[in-house]
Amino acid sequence: MNATIHSLKGKDLLTLIDFSSEEIHDLLTLASELKQKQLAGQAYTPLTGKTLAMIFEKPSTRTRVSFEVGMTQLGGHALYLNSNDLQIGRGETIADTARVLSQYVDAIMIRTFAHSKIEELAQYATVPVINGLTDDDHPCQALADLLTIYETKKQLKGLKLVYVGDGNNVAHGLMIAAAKVGMDCTIACPVGYEPKEQYVEAAIEVAKQTGSQIVVTHSPQEAVKHADVIYTDVWTSMGQEQESQQRLAVFQPFQVNEQLVKQAKPDYMFLHCLPAHRDEEVTAGVIDSDHSYVFEQAGNRLHVQKAILLSLLSC
Repeated sequence: MNATIHSLKGKDLLTLIDFSSEEIHDLLTLASELKQKQLAGQAYTPLTGKTLAMIFEKPSTRTRVSFEVGMTQLGGHALYLNSNDLQIGRGETIADTARVLSQYVDAIMIRTFAHSKIEELAQYATVPVINGLTDDDHPCQALADLLTIYETKKQLKGLKLVYVGDGNNVAHGLMIAAAKVGMDCTIACPVGYEPKEQYVEAAIEVAKQTGSQIVVTHSPQEAVKHADVIYTDVWTSMGQEQESQQRLAVFQPFQVNEQLVKQAKPDYMFLHCLPAHRDEEVTAGVIDSDHSYVFEQAGNRLHVQKAILLSLLSC
């Protein structure tokens, strides 16, 4: 059986705000089909001769390995580039870098800081641009999260997803992804660490169309009541190291621990985008419990990246 290719040729993946609910469901279906092919040992190499440029201004484990392995499994080649490998690190403009790379490769994936950088890259590139992570959004992670939830719960619409912690790029991506597929999403965060208003407003607008709810609260105890899925992330992200001690104090009441999860449904799932700091944002007892699907979640990054690549590069 050949995997179904849902062509998104000509699109960039900068944020899931730009994708319809149908396109997101198509990507998840394709990711599932590709996963089954791999588990069955069926080679599938439709991207033979294609090259993906991978720009890393932030280091990565899951993003680099999943994209590189995914491109290889599909028959293509992935080229790892960091700031030291590119003239962008010596003052070449984003626009010129985009124009030059477009002469050589079939797609560009970038993991960087400012979201404006990836927007400029996409503006001037003539090949698809994929957001591997910015300070504002993490759409590839959110797609892998949805796939993991669907595999376990056999549904998405109507579930309650609760994110506890910093209102960061992961929270932004989750809100949008949840709203697009009709999941209720609650973000529980300390005062002053709420998700950006533009993402909250965008998620609420989408939720009106899909019949879901988006809530931002400062009470983790109230948030996790009757939760189907509990999600957290590190309290100090890359670039925030100087705030580490302050954040440890502020976020302590938002730790996902054995007491907190008692408020969730008995069959709740625990998710974390990893890397995790055990006994900071989550206790070892929760992340290593039978409720935890963090490694399945990490594994699904591979299948989602393959679906993204195949969809954006399909003819």
